Amino acid sequence: MYDGWKIIIGLIVFVLIVTLPFTMSIGRDYIQPKPSIDTPEIQKMEKKQCIEPKQYMREAHIKILYSWKDYATREGKRVYVASDGKTYTVSLQNTCMKCHSNKEKFCDECHNYVNVKPYCWDCHIEPKVGGLK
Repeated sequence: MYDGWKIIIGLIVFVLIVTLPFTMSIGRDYIQPKPSIDTPEIQKMEKKQCIEPKQYMREAHIKILYSWKDYATREGKRVYVASDGKTYTVSLQNTCMKCHSNKEKFCDECHNYVNVKPYCWDCHIEPKVGGLK
């Protein structure tokens, strides 16, 4: 091996780059987000349940929102039938944000934790807590 030192240095650099995300997080405390469901609309509900079960909404809410976007804009469908048979209007602003009106304490809490930047608010009007700002 004439240039063995170059290969060894290259391997060391590669290993450092691959392990960097893991080594940078050693010793840090991560606090799992707890999105607030304390809104006036939710407090009025006798049974506090979203359109689908809680765990499913945590794992797949974006899939529902993407399918709603396609249903509403491409297929013209405006009614969603949930797994329990109830029907809901296909609308982020009028269905989801009706109950989850505090975007900062509900949506942003988890999205910031996982460092995602959803583009929902590029088209939709962001709800303002406490009226107009």
